[in-house]
Amino acid sequence: MISDRVIFVCTLVLAVVYFYATAQIPSLDIGDPLGPKAFPRMLGIGLLFTAGLLFLEMWKAKKTEDAKKVDGEPQDYRHYPIVVTVVVWTGLYFAVFEWLGYVVATAAYLIVLTAYFNRGKWTANVLTSVLFCIGGYLMFSKLLEVNLPRGILPF
Repeated sequence: MISDRVIFVCTLVLAVVYFYATAQIPSLDIGDPLGPKAFPRMLGIGLLFTAGLLFLEMWKAKKTEDAKKVDGEPQDYRHYPIVVTVVVWTGLYFAVFEWLGYVVATAAYLIVLTAYFNRGKWTANVLTSVLFCIGGYLMFSKLLEVNLPRGILPF
């Protein structure tokens, strides 16, 4: 499917940009031997692993599609607006991340996405989004001691 290919290419581009940005983090001569680059590199590896899984899924789907393909079948373009909307919504999330802060921006981002992809289950969507944000905030700020943007919240 074309939308899978677009997501795959965007994931690879994001991984390259992410690894470049990670390489720009200065190394410290003292302190933790892994340094501040370890966790971002693990995330980058996870991103590449996810891209690899998507590639395998596309490859398997292509083999199945080739076996079932019927000449003259029209192309399905229904997924383009969804992909474009998610990309725009993610760009907006990046744009307001510092201003709103991690918890508010991420909760709003996830609530909207889960509301669309898991329609009609508001309680589960809101709880999942808010608890994920709070858990992520506690993990990064308290456990890993990473400074996340506070934004409009006092903590």
